[in-house]
Formats: sequence, structure tokens, C-alpha cells
Amino acid sequence: MSKVKLGIIGLGQQGGAYGNFIKEGRVSNMEIGAMCDTDPEKKKRADEEFPGIPFYDNYIDMLESGDVDAIVTCVPHYLHPEMGINALKRDIHSLLEKPAGVYTKQVKEINEFAATKPELTYAIMFNQRTNELYQKVKEIIDNGELGAIRRTNWIITTWWRPQGYYDAGSWRATWDGEGGGVLVNQAPHQIDLLQWICGMPEKVYTKAQYGYQRNIPVEDDVTTVFDYGNGATGVFITCTHDIMGTDRLEIHGDKGKIVVDDSKKVTVKRLNTPESDMSDSMSMQDVMRLFQGEGPGSIYQEEVLEFESVWGGQHVAVLENFAANILDGTPLIAPGSDGINGVELANAMHLSSWLNKEVSLPINEEQYLEELTKLRQQEK
Repeated sequence: MSKVKLGIIGLGQQGGAYGNFIKEGRVSNMEIGAMCDTDPEKKKRADEEFPGIPFYDNYIDMLESGDVDAIVTCVPHYLHPEMGINALKRDIHSLLEKPAGVYTKQVKEINEFAATKPELTYAIMFNQRTNELYQKVKEIIDNGELGAIRRTNWIITTWWRPQGYYDAGSWRATWDGEGGGVLVNQAPHQIDLLQWICGMPEKVYTKAQYGYQRNIPVEDDVTTVFDYGNGATGVFITCTHDIMGTDRLEIHGDKGKIVVDDSKKVTVKRLNTPESDMSDSMSMQDVMRLFQGEGPGSIYQEEVLEFESVWGGQHVAVLENFAANILDGTPLIAPGSDGINGVELANAMHLSSWLNKEVSLPINEEQYLEELTKLRQQEK
């Protein structure tokens, strides 16, 4: 096999984008094997935009056709684990769109099944992990350059969506269709990056607003406090109604801090002496000079890095990495098993807001599913 034949399940915006990336030759080690969608109108689109590509209205038929070596699931979130399992059962490699699922119990099912098929590739579309900016931030933290983390803070409110966006699909922004709002649709990438770079918290407390600024039943505004268990804390803020949104990540450590602005610019300030040592050794004269503005340049070194990313480039990188793992064992950037961490964090945020109290991780997944089921039934 020189190229992986990909089956695209769901010919919506994302599935169409992946199809075009491959058609344009941007994914060097992949070709379109087949497409699948239950909407008859999508077959017309496929015939026009992807002539000659086999089209199916049932994904099981596609999996058993011999036309595909692997699949990507561009469908509503509840279906990701089920489709991934059915593909793996038939020895078809699986790339799940984010999130890996709606609740941890269903994600555990595919993780456990995938573990019985180690010869197959199971990955997730965490395309932001290929962003050189966040790879650099992770490298700095992993190397211990800033010491132990004391505090994290991410304000990511650049997910503005008008009411028309939600009205365009009956499944969108519903408990039964998507399983939530901004936490499961727009923000999973940042939730994954935060735990990928800084680790999982031990406790979560969330204040979420449901239908606050949009006519939807799910969350459109979220403020969360993380407790990492060692004294370190974090704050995560996201929403879909801020047309002048902010994207700013700060990570403070014993030896300095990182500030990321607009996912383009990284400012790293490295202390010459760890803060605790400065606290123990500085005289009050030294402190006064610092307060008067004479000291900053002498106590830390500043590095500013700027990054540019081409639209679609990160998705292409994940597709290429997925195919490379299948073809020659290249390590995965985002193994499918990693997907449960972001789902667990989103579940914890939901559960905390529903119960109006702090919750510990791992969460009580039966309690979460019970509360989610109530919301789905009320919605119906």
C-alpha cells in the first residue's frame, strides 16, 4: 500500500473540506476511497465535486465494500464511538473527529475495544496539536524551563456564532443532537491543549449559562476553576456571544511565565532566579528598586516568538500523520485514546454546573449519564 484509501463519513462542511484537501493533493499519502452520507442531496454534491468516487448511504456497506482502508467520522458527536468501533471490528483504521464522544462511558468503550486491535490505527482529529506554537509551549513546560506550574488561565471567547448558525441545523446546539454547546462544539481543541500541556486537574468548579445570549438549550457561556491538587489552580473561560472575543493563554510557573495571544504570539519570561529564592533572599532595598521599575530587566529574560498558520494546514498534518502511522508506524500526534481526557473535562464542567458544586475527577460517569439523559428527554 502506497496510499491510504480514506472513507469520509458525513459530507458536510468538515467532510467536504477533507475531501478537497485530498483531491487537491495536499495529503500526499492518502486518497479518497469512498464517501458516505444519509442525505440524498449529498450524493448530488459528491457526483459534482468528487466524480468517480464510490458513494454510500449506509456506512456499514461502505466499511464492507473493500473500497476503504480507513475512515474519518464527520458526523454528530454521539456517533463517533459507534462508527469507530464498527470500523475497527472490520479491520478498518479509524480517525475520529473531535470530540471522541459525548460522555466518558461511550469513549471508554472504543478505547477498550481499540486496545484489542493494536495492529490498527486509532486516532483523533486534534489538529491544534500540530500547531508549532502549541508544540513550542508544550516543549517549554515539559522541559521544566518554567518550573512547577502555579496557575493557568485561558480566555477563549473568539467562538462568536449568530443565531442563524444554530437555526441552520435541528441537531445543532442540542442535548440530543450534539450533547452540549460550546464545550463540545467549539472549545474541545483548547480543552485538549490545556490538559495536553498542563495536565489534568483533580477538581473542577463551573458556572455555566444555558441559552444566555442565544435561543438554545445548551451552554453558551462557561467559567471554570481548576484545582490541580498541589496548590496550583486554573481558570478557563469560553463563550459564543462575544463578537470582539479574546484568545489569551497564561501559564505561570516557579521560574517564569508564558503568555499566548491570539494563538499567534508567544511571550516567554524566564526568571534569572526562581521566585521562591528571590522571596527568601531579596532585601527590602532590592524590593523597592523593583517596585520603582528599576529591576524587571535584571530579574528575567524575555523571548517573543510569532507564528503563522495556513488554514487547513493543521488538519492536513493530522491526516498525513494518521496515514503515515498506518503505512510505516510513524508515531501518532493524537492517539485516539487521548480523546477521553477532553471529554472527561467537558463532562466535569457540565456536571459541576448542573449540581452547582465542585466535582472531582474522574467523575461519576453514571451520574453524568443520568443527568444528560434527563436533559435529552426534556428536550424531546
